[in-house]
Amino acid sequence: MTLATLILALVTLQRLGELVISRYNTRRLLAQGAIEIAPGHYPFVVMIHAAWLTTLWIWGRGQDVNLVALSIFILLQALRVWVLATLGSRWTTRIIVLPNAPMVTSGPYRYLSHPNYAIVAAEIAILPLALHLVLIASIFTVLNALVLVIRIRAESRALATVRG
Repeated sequence: MTLATLILALVTLQRLGELVISRYNTRRLLAQGAIEIAPGHYPFVVMIHAAWLTTLWIWGRGQDVNLVALSIFILLQALRVWVLATLGSRWTTRIIVLPNAPMVTSGPYRYLSHPNYAIVAAEIAILPLALHLVLIASIFTVLNALVLVIRIRAESRALATVRG
Protein backbone atom coordinates (compact mmCIF):
# COMPACT_ATOMS: atom_id res chain seq x y z
CA MET A 1 0.00 0.00 0.00
CA THR A 2 1.37 3.41 -0.94
CA LEU A 3 1.28 6.45 1.32
CA ALA A 4 -1.12 8.08 -1.15
CA THR A 5 -3.49 5.10 -0.90
CA LEU A 6 -3.37 5.23 2.89
CA ILE A 7 -4.13 8.97 2.88
CA LEU A 8 -7.04 8.52 0.47
CA ALA A 9 -8.42 5.64 2.54
CA LEU A 10 -8.28 7.75 5.71
CA VAL A 11 -9.91 10.75 4.02
CA THR A 12 -12.63 8.51 2.57
CA LEU A 13 -13.35 7.00 5.99
CA GLN A 14 -13.35 10.45 7.56
CA ARG A 15 -15.85 11.77 5.02
CA LEU A 16 -18.12 8.74 5.41
CA GLY A 17 -18.00 9.12 9.19
CA GLU A 18 -18.89 12.78 8.85
CA LEU A 19 -21.89 11.88 6.70
CA VAL A 20 -23.12 9.57 9.46
CA ILE A 21 -22.69 12.34 12.05
CA SER A 22 -24.37 14.85 9.76
CA ARG A 23 -27.35 12.58 9.14
CA TYR A 24 -27.76 11.97 12.88
CA ASN A 25 -27.50 15.69 13.70
CA THR A 26 -29.87 16.63 10.86
CA ARG A 27 -32.56 14.23 12.08
CA ARG A 28 -32.16 15.45 15.64
CA LEU A 29 -32.30 19.13 14.67
CA LEU A 30 -35.36 18.65 12.45
CA ALA A 31 -37.10 16.83 15.31
CA GLN A 32 -36.43 19.91 17.46
CA GLY A 33 -38.17 22.17 14.93
CA ALA A 34 -35.22 23.19 12.78
CA ILE A 35 -35.74 23.85 9.09
CA GLU A 36 -33.56 23.06 6.11
CA ILE A 37 -32.69 26.03 3.93
CA ALA A 38 -32.00 25.86 0.17
CA PRO A 39 -31.91 22.06 -0.13
CA GLY A 40 -31.85 22.28 -3.93
CA HIS A 41 -28.12 22.94 -4.09
CA TYR A 42 -27.20 20.04 -1.79
CA PRO A 43 -27.03 17.35 -4.51
CA PHE A 44 -24.43 19.49 -6.29
CA VAL A 45 -22.35 19.69 -3.10
CA VAL A 46 -22.48 15.90 -2.81
CA MET A 47 -21.63 15.40 -6.49
CA ILE A 48 -18.63 17.73 -6.36
CA HIS A 49 -17.22 16.12 -3.23
CA ALA A 50 -17.83 12.57 -4.48
CA ALA A 51 -16.28 13.39 -7.86
CA TRP A 52 -13.29 15.04 -6.13
CA LEU A 53 -12.62 11.99 -4.00
CA THR A 54 -13.21 9.57 -6.88
CA THR A 55 -10.86 11.55 -9.09
CA LEU A 56 -8.20 11.47 -6.39
CA TRP A 57 -8.57 7.70 -6.11
CA ILE A 58 -8.26 7.28 -9.88
CA TRP A 59 -5.26 9.52 -10.48
CA GLY A 60 -3.73 9.95 -7.05
CA ARG A 61 -3.39 6.60 -5.37
CA GLY A 62 -0.05 5.78 -6.99
CA GLN A 63 1.43 9.26 -6.74
CA ASP A 64 4.33 10.36 -4.61
CA VAL A 65 3.26 12.55 -1.71
CA ASN A 66 4.44 16.13 -1.22
CA LEU A 67 5.06 16.15 2.52
CA VAL A 68 4.79 19.94 2.86
CA ALA A 69 1.32 19.93 1.27
CA LEU A 70 0.39 16.87 3.34
CA SER A 71 1.43 18.75 6.50
CA ILE A 72 -0.85 21.62 5.52
CA PHE A 73 -3.68 19.15 4.91
CA ILE A 74 -3.13 17.62 8.35
CA LEU A 75 -3.29 21.09 9.90
CA LEU A 76 -6.57 21.64 8.05
CA GLN A 77 -7.89 18.45 9.65
CA ALA A 78 -7.16 19.88 13.09
CA LEU A 79 -9.08 23.02 12.11
CA ARG A 80 -11.93 20.85 10.81
CA VAL A 81 -12.13 19.06 14.17
CA TRP A 82 -12.20 22.48 15.88
CA VAL A 83 -15.21 23.50 13.76
CA LEU A 84 -17.04 20.22 14.42
CA ALA A 85 -16.32 20.39 18.15
CA THR A 86 -17.47 24.01 18.30
CA LEU A 87 -20.77 23.31 16.53
CA GLY A 88 -21.29 19.97 18.26
CA SER A 89 -24.78 18.63 17.63
CA ARG A 90 -25.52 21.59 15.35
CA TRP A 91 -22.92 20.54 12.76
CA THR A 92 -24.36 19.13 9.55
CA THR A 93 -23.51 19.05 5.86
CA ARG A 94 -26.83 20.69 5.07
CA ILE A 95 -28.02 24.19 5.92
CA ILE A 96 -30.19 23.53 8.97
CA VAL A 97 -31.41 26.45 11.05
CA LEU A 98 -32.81 26.02 14.52
CA PRO A 99 -35.07 29.01 15.24
CA ASN A 100 -34.44 30.78 18.54
CA ALA A 101 -31.09 29.04 19.03
CA PRO A 102 -28.25 31.44 19.76
CA MET A 103 -25.66 31.99 17.06
CA VAL A 104 -22.40 30.14 17.55
CA THR A 105 -19.75 32.79 18.12
CA SER A 106 -17.05 30.78 19.85
CA GLY A 107 -14.14 28.78 18.51
CA PRO A 108 -13.26 29.56 14.90
CA TYR A 109 -16.54 31.47 14.54
CA ARG A 110 -14.89 34.30 16.50
CA TYR A 111 -12.67 34.88 13.48
CA LEU A 112 -14.69 33.86 10.42
CA SER A 113 -18.37 33.70 9.56
CA HIS A 114 -17.95 30.45 7.66
CA PRO A 115 -14.76 28.75 8.83
CA ASN A 116 -15.86 25.29 7.69
CA TYR A 117 -16.21 26.48 4.11
CA ALA A 118 -12.76 28.08 4.20
CA ILE A 119 -11.28 24.84 5.48
CA VAL A 120 -13.08 22.70 2.89
CA ALA A 121 -12.00 25.04 0.09
CA ALA A 122 -8.40 24.74 1.23
CA GLU A 123 -8.69 20.93 1.53
CA ILE A 124 -10.07 20.62 -1.98
CA ALA A 125 -6.99 22.43 -3.28
CA ILE A 126 -4.31 21.06 -0.95
CA LEU A 127 -4.95 17.30 -1.06
CA PRO A 128 -4.62 17.07 -4.85
CA LEU A 129 -1.51 19.24 -4.63
CA ALA A 130 -0.10 16.82 -2.04
CA LEU A 131 -0.52 14.17 -4.75
CA HIS A 132 0.97 16.39 -7.51
CA LEU A 133 -2.41 16.76 -9.25
CA VAL A 134 -2.45 20.47 -10.07
CA LEU A 135 -5.17 20.29 -12.72
CA ILE A 136 -7.51 18.39 -10.39
CA ALA A 137 -6.85 20.94 -7.64
CA SER A 138 -7.70 23.75 -10.06
CA ILE A 139 -10.86 22.18 -11.48
CA PHE A 140 -12.38 21.23 -8.14
CA THR A 141 -11.43 24.53 -6.51
CA VAL A 142 -13.46 26.33 -9.19
CA LEU A 143 -16.40 23.90 -8.94
CA ASN A 144 -16.43 24.16 -5.14
CA ALA A 145 -16.26 27.96 -5.31
CA LEU A 146 -19.30 28.03 -7.59
CA VAL A 147 -21.41 25.93 -5.23
CA LEU A 148 -20.13 27.84 -2.19
CA VAL A 149 -21.34 31.13 -3.65
CA ILE A 150 -24.86 29.71 -3.72
CA ARG A 151 -24.52 28.03 -0.33
CA ILE A 152 -23.02 30.95 1.58
CA ARG A 153 -25.63 33.36 0.21
CA ALA A 154 -28.45 31.03 1.25
CA GLU A 155 -26.96 30.37 4.67
CA SER A 156 -26.24 34.04 5.34
CA ARG A 157 -29.82 35.01 4.43
CA ALA A 158 -31.20 32.26 6.66
CA LEU A 159 -29.03 33.25 9.60
CA ALA A 160 -29.88 36.93 9.17
CA THR A 161 -33.58 36.04 9.28
CA VAL A 162 -33.11 33.99 12.45
CA ARG A 163 -31.13 36.81 14.06
CA GLY A 164 -34.09 39.08 13.40
